[in-house]
Amino acid sequence: MSEVKIFAGTNSQKLGEKIAKSYGKRLGELTLSKFSDGELSPSFDESIRGCTVFLVQSTTPPSDNLLELCLMIDAAKRASAYKVCAVIPYFGYARQDRKDRPRVSIAAKLIANMLTSAGADRIMTCDLHAGQIQGFFDIPLDHLNGSAIFVPYLNSLRLENMIFAAPDVGGVARARAYAKHFEVEMVVCDKHRKRANEIASMQVIGDVEGKDVILVDDLVDTAGTLCKAAEILIEKGATSVRAIATHGVLSGKAYENIENSKLLELVITDTISMKQSSSKIRALTVAELFGKAIHAVTGNTSISSLFI
Repeated sequence: MSEVKIFAGTNSQKLGEKIAKSYGKRLGELTLSKFSDGELSPSFDESIRGCTVFLVQSTTPPSDNLLELCLMIDAAKRASAYKVCAVIPYFGYARQDRKDRPRVSIAAKLIANMLTSAGADRIMTCDLHAGQIQGFFDIPLDHLNGSAIFVPYLNSLRLENMIFAAPDVGGVARARAYAKHFEVEMVVCDKHRKRANEIASMQVIGDVEGKDVILVDDLVDTAGTLCKAAEILIEKGATSVRAIATHGVLSGKAYENIENSKLLELVITDTISMKQSSSKIRALTVAELFGKAIHAVTGNTSISSLFI
């Protein structure tokens, strides 16, 4: 069995250190040089010949971090690594998974092709925006689920009148899975957008009177949808509204929107590093989840036990 080595890109250094520690290894030494024009040049500062190499890098903001990951994969292959696994806690461009209007790119497929062409032998990620993106890859992909992080936290809250809500129709399956696990009801917030990141209208399908509502989503960008949903749910008689979302993209006025919203709290994970602190945002770590997944992959055992 080849030696396992774990490295992290500049965007996921802290998470990479936690994952390596969870696995039982130190984080490998890697240097990222930059030319004066911004051109990237990663290099490994230790031998990886014959090793199974895991490269941790979330791709947000996507462009530089994605290119850096591809260059890291290429460098590892050229350094005679036995296998290279790209650990992408947050997979950028996943929202562009189909042609939803004429003359647009299916960016998620393009990124899959880029990672494969760079030389990745395996992909490990968490809560893709669209599950079908797994089919864009012709190499093994381990799709981990944030429920392993959120379910224990929700259990610790001991809410008596819990109900789950999907912030849009696309999130119904995700919210239903939580509702089924906790054996409670769910509602749907049906929204209509004018354009990306701008909501025209929203209505609630279902009864939330006197309930502690948990909004379930895979990512939070500007937080406009969650904040609008929280406002409407409170108007409909909800006692409290919390939100759980695996990826805290939190761009634009997201922090301001959340602070001024009716949300009691937003619970995210550290797949993306927070840009600033917030009294309403709690970040849980996915390090142990990925550490266990790496153990399973390197030990050729099933990762099914990591799913709830």
